[in-house]
Amino acid sequence: MTLTQLRAFLAALELGSFTSAAVELETTQASVSELVARLERELDVKLFIRGGRRLVPTAAAAELREHAVQAVTALGNGMEAVRALNSLESGTCTFGVLRNAAYYDLSDLARRFHERYPNVKIRLVGLNSALVAESVASGEIEAGLVVLPVAAAGLTVTPLRRDEVLFASTTRDAEGGAVTIEELAEAKLVLYDAYAGWSDPTRLQLRERARLRGLEIEPAIEVEHVETALGLVSGGSVDTIVCRTVAESSGFPSDIRVFPMAEPFYDTIALIHREGALLSPATRRIADLAVSMLAGE
Repeated sequence: MTLTQLRAFLAALELGSFTSAAVELETTQASVSELVARLERELDVKLFIRGGRRLVPTAAAAELREHAVQAVTALGNGMEAVRALNSLESGTCTFGVLRNAAYYDLSDLARRFHERYPNVKIRLVGLNSALVAESVASGEIEAGLVVLPVAAAGLTVTPLRRDEVLFASTTRDAEGGAVTIEELAEAKLVLYDAYAGWSDPTRLQLRERARLRGLEIEPAIEVEHVETALGLVSGGSVDTIVCRTVAESSGFPSDIRVFPMAEPFYDTIALIHREGALLSPATRRIADLAVSMLAGE
């Protein structure tokens, strides 16, 4: 069964003759008749009673009509949607961004994209990287930015930028030097991204480093946002870890000191999308814009 056959069937059904249907479809009467005949052979039913001046639809034709209309309409709607995205005149672009996107100037991503393509609706979904990866893998989001590592099965991963992870404290001696994993395991820590927990990529790296030394990392407090964690660190009762971009931001508390790790490790920011999937024009453009912004362009 083909959509061409369904279009011929619907035109004949509506207009009552193969000749009129041929005029409507800008083809020949013989072509329309043959298309309907093929459809009848495939379904093994008669769709019209022929012989009079007007085609008489059968019960099978009445049953098929609704489904044929749905199929032809769905294709038409799909083609219009694709044309709209190709011209970026309408549609919705959904893109996953880092939880701490503002620190990488990605909060400006929506404004810059909207200025260029004002008729495309934008949904920037800010989640923990592990959840962004799940959403992309499931098809809920076309593409997104994540911190590695994430579950990469079925994903194309393009690393873009590294960001050093630092220890943040108000109580540690300023001359204390680099922080060992042993010291980190003994520290009273507040960790953020509480919902994602140990599926958070930065936490995963931290736990793996501790495990290799036979140690465990157990936070005293878990919160959702890095700003909340930094507020607690400022109080002097706990320490945390942050990436260098956050530590060098204008809003970083001035009383918090940061220290490198004795064995440096990094948040690696990457662009992900489903393996083998073609990005829609809108998503491709917002992804390109995000990549250029991360590169400081």
